[in-house]
Parts: sequence; C-alpha cells; structure tokens
Amino acid sequence: MAKTRIKAKLRKGVVTVKTLSKHPMLSYVEAKRAKKEANFITYFVAEVNDKVVFEVSTSQFLSKDPYLKFAFTGAEKGDKVKITWKDLKGATVVSTGKIK
Repeated sequence: MAKTRIKAKLRKGVVTVKTLSKHPMLSYVEAKRAKKEANFITYFVAEVNDKVVFEVSTSQFLSKDPYLKFAFTGAEKGDKVKITWKDLKGATVVSTGKIK
C-alpha cells in the first residue's frame, strides 16, 4: 500500500533527510466534498540506532504525498534511518533507508 521514499546524506557531521510519503491526505473538508472518510497522517517519527532523531504530530494541513525534510547530528555513513508514520485510520507504515 503506502511507502515512504528516503534520502539521507551525511555532510560535515550533519545528516540531512528528505522523505516523500505516498498518502492521499484527505482533510475533513475534502472528504465531505468527495463523500469519503477523512484520513491523513497524524504521527511521524524517525529513528537512527534506536534513538529518535525527529518526531512530529501532524494534522490535515499537509498536502497529498507529503514531503518532509529535517537534519540531525550523531550518525555515520551506513547507519539506517527508520521512518514510521501512522494515519487517522490506524494504518502504520515503516520504511528504512541508509545514510550515504
């Protein structure tokens, strides 16, 4: 079903992560108009070596197929970034990517 594309690059000690998640992100207004049930990503977390490096609670303000970018320190090339998000209906998607 859904998947998250991850690009993570280490440069001068800072890892920059770019993510693109496949999700329709139907807000309450759009869902009512389309006569469907509202559904959007409500929680997003990124972990490296079992440490949380980015965490956010979201709402219906994100657009379809949301793109997120964030940076952190304390990782090395070859470490894996694990992205987990959960939507309003309770579906959970986990994706991983390697830091280059």
